[in-house]
Amino acid sequence: MNDTIQFMPVLPEIIIASMACFILVIDLYLKDSQKMISFGLTILTLIVGLVFIVSGYGQEPQLIFNGTVVVDQLSVVTKFGIVLASLLLLIYSQQYALDRKLFGGEYFVLVLLGTVGMMVLTSSSHMLTLYMGLELLSLCMYALIAMQRDSAKASEAAMKYFVLGALASGILLYGMSLFYGLTGSLQLGEISQSLASQDKQSMPLILATIFIVVGLAFKLGAVPFHMWVPDVYHGSPTSATIFIGAAPKIAAFAMVVRLLVSGFSELQIHWGDMLSLLAIASVAVGNILAIAQTNFKRMLAYSTISHMGFFLFGIVSGNEHGYGAALFYVMVYAFMSLGAFGLLMILSSKGVEVEEIEDLKGLNQTHPWLAFLMLLVMFSMAGVPPTIGFYAKLSVIQSLVSVGYYQMAIIAVLLAVIGAYYYLRIIKTVYFEDADQKRILTPQPVATFVLSTNILAVLWLMPFVGVLIDICQKAVMVLP
Repeated sequence: MNDTIQFMPVLPEIIIASMACFILVIDLYLKDSQKMISFGLTILTLIVGLVFIVSGYGQEPQLIFNGTVVVDQLSVVTKFGIVLASLLLLIYSQQYALDRKLFGGEYFVLVLLGTVGMMVLTSSSHMLTLYMGLELLSLCMYALIAMQRDSAKASEAAMKYFVLGALASGILLYGMSLFYGLTGSLQLGEISQSLASQDKQSMPLILATIFIVVGLAFKLGAVPFHMWVPDVYHGSPTSATIFIGAAPKIAAFAMVVRLLVSGFSELQIHWGDMLSLLAIASVAVGNILAIAQTNFKRMLAYSTISHMGFFLFGIVSGNEHGYGAALFYVMVYAFMSLGAFGLLMILSSKGVEVEEIEDLKGLNQTHPWLAFLMLLVMFSMAGVPPTIGFYAKLSVIQSLVSVGYYQMAIIAVLLAVIGAYYYLRIIKTVYFEDADQKRILTPQPVATFVLSTNILAVLWLMPFVGVLIDICQKAVMVLP
């Protein structure tokens, strides 16, 4: 009986993975005109997964499957964000994928299995389950990028991501193997206990920590391990870019916290300094290089690098307030990113790809509502009050000030001001420049409504900011 009960906490993963297999098989027997059946099943699967995830909120943390999986508030909150993000990106990409003949069972299955990989990642309390979740996610992303087989850009982006992703996985795995040799365990709780009695300045421990941090930095796209991010964002079809740019960032937060905070908290003196350098370099390089971009997707890629740096500032603070601020920041960023890429896909029609910044000229003249949504999402990404993006940045800066990192907080503020320039340039292009040729779009009503709700959330969620931050703080309170 006890073995049966153990499966209940991971029921959302089981449902989504099982349905992915079912959709893969049933799609073989569907004609092209019947692909909406697979799409509907995928949407229904994610909605059911969300219901089961929400039902697990507030329950006591527990370790299951011989200590390899942990079910706590952090896993519930991050899983909710991941599944909701996956649900939204499928809705936004429906017409875009249909127009480019990417709308099929393999696309839905890759999104579902990638979602399962992220969910496994967020619940890992063991290095093997963490690595398994990470690789499942990575393999799905490689395939999604390469789905546009007739595109040389997509094939090149997939190859670059595959080679650098394999390198990053190897580095991370080598760091894990060193920790296994030094502590005799792969369970993160046991590793933490073992490290408490070891010399923190021993060279093998420092070397193992460096390998772990470098592997994580590659996966995050933090400077100087960011080389793949602009090329992958630019070369991928936007239906794949939106997947890479949103939900995996939430999973990345969980991976960093599970490894560094839960497993290697005793080594914070080492990884804290490394993350400080990575955070400052990422925010600086990301914001400065984004200014020079003419391609909207490349600009968002460098923007992502800077946002990952900001999220790392919260981890650097080394306390619950900082971890909660980082979780809130990465959740807000993921849904802002969904909004930005969702707008690109709605603006792109059959045979027309909206990727260059100049493609947005005169948008306010032809589609004022979409122009307003673009203004909101750019303001929120820039951290302009009274959007929720402002409070996300503010909470991270407050976490730095609370532990006396005043210089780092000042650097973060100055670099955020620099970063506002390229977001405001988009608004200038949308509102104050005339289009070379006017295109009249007929956006899909459902996708436009959901996207509008998503982006307007930067305003209508403002009264609930305190509640949201409190949920994020409670989610990280169980961490050591």
